[in-house]
Amino acid sequence: MTGSDDVLRELLAMDRIAVVGCSSTPGKAAHEVPAYLQDQGYEIVPVNPFADEILGEPAVESLQDVEGDIDLVNVFRPSDELEAIVDEVIARKTAADDVEGLWAQLGIQDADPEARAADAGLTVVSDRCMKIEHQRLES
Repeated sequence: MTGSDDVLRELLAMDRIAVVGCSSTPGKAAHEVPAYLQDQGYEIVPVNPFADEILGEPAVESLQDVEGDIDLVNVFRPSDELEAIVDEVIARKTAADDVEGLWAQLGIQDADPEARAADAGLTVVSDRCMKIEHQRLES
């Protein structure tokens, strides 16, 4: 599911983004894209069990550890991890009723978990870069 421009705009209108696989290493896409989004006014919640803080925000181990509502989950993990991440997103949506969208970054896609996420009521985009799409659609 790649997403039409209308779907991309819908997700880009969301405010609080949990970034699964957010990196503390400058130069990596998993650091630079969330940093760009933060500079654009988005609230970033880094999800990385190996970091205490990223981009000046406290990092959490999993989506279940995020306090408060999440609008969108942005994924920077390999495609073969998407199934487990979708399980966690659906569990979070079921328990907290807060996650509205799932965005798998450029190069990340797996049709089965994406379909399950959509069936659970999530708006799903995969294999697209949130920074590139923001720059294209918001400029």
